[in-house]
Amino acid sequence: MGGMGAAFAGLALPQSVIARPVIRPPRLRQGDTVGLIAPASSDDNPLHLEMALNTVRGMGLVPKLGRHVMDRHGYLSGTDQARAADINAMFADDEVRAIFSVRGGWGSARILPLLDWDMIRDHPKLLVGLSDVTALHLAFAAKTGFATIHAPNVSNRWNEISWNSFWRLAFTGETPLLGGAQGQDILQDRWRTTAIRSGKAQGRLLGGNLTVLSTMMGTPWLPDFDGAILFLEDVGEAEYRIDRMLNQLALGGVLGKLAGVIFGQCTRCTSNYPDYAGFTLPDIYGQYFAPLGVPAFSGANFGHVSNQLCLPSGAVVEMDADAGTIRSLHPIVS
Repeated sequence: MGGMGAAFAGLALPQSVIARPVIRPPRLRQGDTVGLIAPASSDDNPLHLEMALNTVRGMGLVPKLGRHVMDRHGYLSGTDQARAADINAMFADDEVRAIFSVRGGWGSARILPLLDWDMIRDHPKLLVGLSDVTALHLAFAAKTGFATIHAPNVSNRWNEISWNSFWRLAFTGETPLLGGAQGQDILQDRWRTTAIRSGKAQGRLLGGNLTVLSTMMGTPWLPDFDGAILFLEDVGEAEYRIDRMLNQLALGGVLGKLAGVIFGQCTRCTSNYPDYAGFTLPDIYGQYFAPLGVPAFSGANFGHVSNQLCLPSGAVVEMDADAGTIRSLHPIVS
């Protein structure tokens, strides 16, 4: 599909994207109550919880804790049933206007069969988080018609770049241009993007953490990637593991369907084993993405890093591989 994908990238959206209904949750307003959930690993450190509460309050929002946020069940934040119950309760609660994840880790995918998808679909609200929360982002894309926001978990550090992009997506309902040069320096030495293949493309923005995405292959909670813009990030995975997971996406048919690819930051992704040295991350990106014949770039500032952009996961966007930018084609809130 390489040549054909290149010829039509950005000119027309797939019929599956055009036909998909767009449900826009209400925009956030300062003073709104928002729910805090812990869908994955446990973190019963009260200082981290206080950081999460203060982050939400700093946004002008009123935090409401899920009943099981401080639970511990092995390495999970409560049993699968308890963690799912918190999410179901937050979506059913008319007082709650959005749901924020306190932290990631592992475990979000375990609760997908326990969520009340019909009820969630009938109560559209913004879901905010990243890393292991990718499982929820993907499932929401597959099971609902509304976008979510790939953004720092609220026990992590938010800064001006994160806040500004979140404000414009969630509060004002804008379609901001995300990415490009950050800061005032003439020569950018951080967050420089590299075009793997030039061009612009439009499609539904889907993806998140590569490790989590690869574990979702073959499940009913993986959305249709036909004509999608795939965005990826990861942390602590050696180059050969990134190779392995991208190969899984290729063999599983995901990569061949795409309209474009964006790889953000891969933090601490270096092998300590000499036998697995040789290919750099740019080498691997080029091996998998360049042959697709669609626009692709790497180095965008999202992932397990500071100064990260918030992304409208599930929204229809336009990407520019040369400029290193992403823009939603419609507001994700009403």
